[in-house]
Amino acid sequence: MSVLADLVLPTAEQELWRYSRIGELDLGAYSVGASTTTVLGDESVVSRDAQLMLSDVTVEPADVFEQLHAQHTAPGGQPDTVGTTHRGVVRIGTTRGQVIADPILITHHVHDTGIMCFPSLEIDAAENSEVTVVERFQSDDQCRSLVVPMVKIRAAQSARVTYVAINELGANTWLIGYQRALGGRDSTISTSTIALGGDYARIRAGVRLIGQGASAKQVALYFADGTQMHDFRTLQDHAAPRTHSDLLFKGAVKDHAKSVYTGLIKIRDNADKSEAFQTNRNLTLSSGSWAESVPNLEIETNDVKCSHASTVGPIDDEQRFYLESRGIRPEIAERLVVFGFFADVINRLPAAAQPDALRDKVGRKLLGDTTSATSNAGARA
Repeated sequence: MSVLADLVLPTAEQELWRYSRIGELDLGAYSVGASTTTVLGDESVVSRDAQLMLSDVTVEPADVFEQLHAQHTAPGGQPDTVGTTHRGVVRIGTTRGQVIADPILITHHVHDTGIMCFPSLEIDAAENSEVTVVERFQSDDQCRSLVVPMVKIRAAQSARVTYVAINELGANTWLIGYQRALGGRDSTISTSTIALGGDYARIRAGVRLIGQGASAKQVALYFADGTQMHDFRTLQDHAAPRTHSDLLFKGAVKDHAKSVYTGLIKIRDNADKSEAFQTNRNLTLSSGSWAESVPNLEIETNDVKCSHASTVGPIDDEQRFYLESRGIRPEIAERLVVFGFFADVINRLPAAAQPDALRDKVGRKLLGDTTSATSNAGARA
């Protein structure tokens, strides 16, 4: 029996896992394995199976899955059933003033059923350096596995980091992932998440700004159909003066799919003159779909600018009527409204994220194209 079966999992009664599907997870059904990872880009800044170094990017306590990730990616970590440790670590480190012109592309493909794997990425951007990284997660619809990825980002003074995560997992793969970022003085961190695949896909995405003038942008586009569920937990942690963060998450759900967004803006008592903005918008495209949005503020000083907003609802009847009254068929009208809804998110994505291909995938999900690996309609028993 897998040693994972002995672990005590959290429950949906705990606030951190509220609304989640954690009660459906049977860790005993998995053994530790590995994804196939490919890296394309400037090899001078990339190392594989390197020692993990970024241990201080977050002050949030680690949950059981983060602890598992640490155990199986650290040197001398926990072995799997055949006596080897699948570390799968990719580390990207720039030098002072270095600008990496082309994006670094990382792809993790899960081939085996019944495994739990731990892709690990560290981005350590030195002073006044610049780098863009795109990380993809893929599996086939027949693959029933659990992916627990972790990305840690550290941007030193005046560094510029762009990171994009793209979930293209098959209909029966779970993802429980973590994004941790730390911004130094006058640094800029931009993180984007595109979530179309997987059965249950959960991301905890936190950014901590510890240097004066640091800024962060967090963007996400998620679309669930069939019985999929996307679950996001975000943190914008301001721990220095004159810091700035801006979050925009937009999602759509159809059929019997679900989504959850819970976000926190935290302004610490030394972060005066900081600005933080948080927006979450959700479209429910079917009567059986469901979305929940819970924005939060925790402010410890007065001299700041903060706002948060969230909406959950169907397509505006006036928008639909306007298009249909001009001879556009209902299904085309819905598609145009959804594309318009996602437009400001897609327009913020870097070219390396292939926005045109993303529009095509969103269109296929709208049309219920079951040939796409990201379509989950009716996949779960």
